Amino acid sequence: MPDFVGQLANSVSRARTLEELVRPLLELLQAVTGLESTYLTTIDTDAGCQYILFSRNTSRLDIPEGLSVPWEGTLCKRALEEGRPYTDDVANCWADSGPARELGIATYASTPVRLDDGSLYGTLCAASGERKPLADGAEQVLQMFSRLIGQQIDRERMLQALQRANDTLAVSALTDTTTGLPNRRALMDELRRRLTGHGPEGHALIVAFVDLDQFKAINDIHGHDAGDRFLAAIGGRMQGAVRGGDFVARLGGDEFVVLSSPAHGDALEVAGMLRKRLQGATTGRFHLGELTLDYAGPSIGTIVSMSGEAEPEALIAQADAAMYEVKRERRQGQALR
Repeated sequence: MPDFVGQLANSVSRARTLEELVRPLLELLQAVTGLESTYLTTIDTDAGCQYILFSRNTSRLDIPEGLSVPWEGTLCKRALEEGRPYTDDVANCWADSGPARELGIATYASTPVRLDDGSLYGTLCAASGERKPLADGAEQVLQMFSRLIGQQIDRERMLQALQRANDTLAVSALTDTTTGLPNRRALMDELRRRLTGHGPEGHALIVAFVDLDQFKAINDIHGHDAGDRFLAAIGGRMQGAVRGGDFVARLGGDEFVVLSSPAHGDALEVAGMLRKRLQGATTGRFHLGELTLDYAGPSIGTIVSMSGEAEPEALIAQADAAMYEVKRERRQGQALR
């Protein structure tokens, strides 16, 4: 091929995915080897199967994409085990290969595709239904293409791993490690999002501020591990008490916030019902491993915002003030007993 180098360089430079790299390489490989079918396989050794991932067929021999055959007995496995990368006499060399007989392969050439860690990904192959000699340099081209394919697979896997790590970091940045609830940053993001969707013609926004009374005493008496288990238990009960679409977050320390955007009904009435559900869920007996606590419940303040002009910090401050009013009333009630 007079323009082999140019076509190869163009294919490699433009490829963004494995398929975009392999398809032009299969075309080049067919031209170099003179064999009618070229294909890339992948091998699942655990399942004992070999799959045709991409193929190019130019004559009667048809190696279909998506074909799955048992790895045991394939020409690729035989070639690897025997160190025989090429034969033009498949019928006599590997007469007991069922896949070769079924596909009608007479001439076969292959090379393994390995990854950076040395593991076997699959094979890069060329085949023909007729006996044909292998062109000079074809074996070296097979090996070069297999390395390019292996490098592309490694790149894609690295990018996928980086994306997963980035997603994990993004989730971690928005999650409270003690309770598994959204943290303060996630709460403020969600509050800003909800504020853009409500107003005079939209839904009300309810903000409930939950403060765990006597939490310091739990930490002091039973230890911080017990305190952390209690926080996690409180978070779980709160999640179980809210409706779908409500948002429960740990603001920090012993403070939690719940957001609710009721679509129907009187917002003040809905806010009162939310507060009642949260109070009931977070009051009572908690089994924290070997420790059992009877908890008198938190102080919960709720506010209703009907305007999208409010700032998130201002709404949190208003809900906090409402909570402190509830806390003051509870303390006065206890003092009168």
